[in-house]
Amino acid sequence: MPTLVLLRHGQSQWNLENRFTGWWDVDLTERGVAEAEAAGRALKAAGHDFDCAFTSVLTRAIKTLHRALEAMDRLWLPVTKDWRFNERHYGGLTGLDKAETAARHGEDQVRLWRRAYDVAPPPLAPGSPYDVSDDRRYTGVPVPATESLKDTIARVVPALEAGVLPALRRGGRVLVVAHGNSLRGLVKHLSGLSAEEIVAFEIPTGVPLVYTLDDRLQPLSRHFLS
Repeated sequence: MPTLVLLRHGQSQWNLENRFTGWWDVDLTERGVAEAEAAGRALKAAGHDFDCAFTSVLTRAIKTLHRALEAMDRLWLPVTKDWRFNERHYGGLTGLDKAETAARHGEDQVRLWRRAYDVAPPPLAPGSPYDVSDDRRYTGVPVPATESLKDTIARVVPALEAGVLPALRRGGRVLVVAHGNSLRGLVKHLSGLSAEEIVAFEIPTGVPLVYTLDDRLQPLSRHFLS
């Protein structure tokens, strides 16, 4: 029976500092490393195994995947890295302290930028130090200046359909390690959630979300593995 596990990366340095991160590449904290290793141990203890894995091209997700697989003695598994699994691009909010941004623009406005389904933050300004369009990993990629959750889902679902679903159809057991909003996109598509439901759906760092699927890849169950 196909099994899909979604895992949000462990705590990052900017999670700790309460800053908007998006496509900016930050590392895990010590707690984030511990969360990744604990996720791997929990998956192994629950009897889960995998045939392949997918992740984004951001360090915090890649390291989480590696630490989790190491805890499972599965570092040798084939891994696909795809920029489409990246976190939502937070545009001009990238790098800003969330509390300070709320004080400057008002909590209602920041809540709209963070939680509305189809509202994007202001675009990243030209020349911003957080512009990653020249980063080698994005050669040939249409790097956005900002994204809403709807925009993020529009790029995540094709990645799901191109790689993850074919692996599941072969009867594979698949692990996807990504980010809060890119994983929301997968959950919305797989579980058929509404826009209102998915913006309210919380995915903790380092806690595996386990899907059991039928042969048509329809969800039979979904639960967090604590």
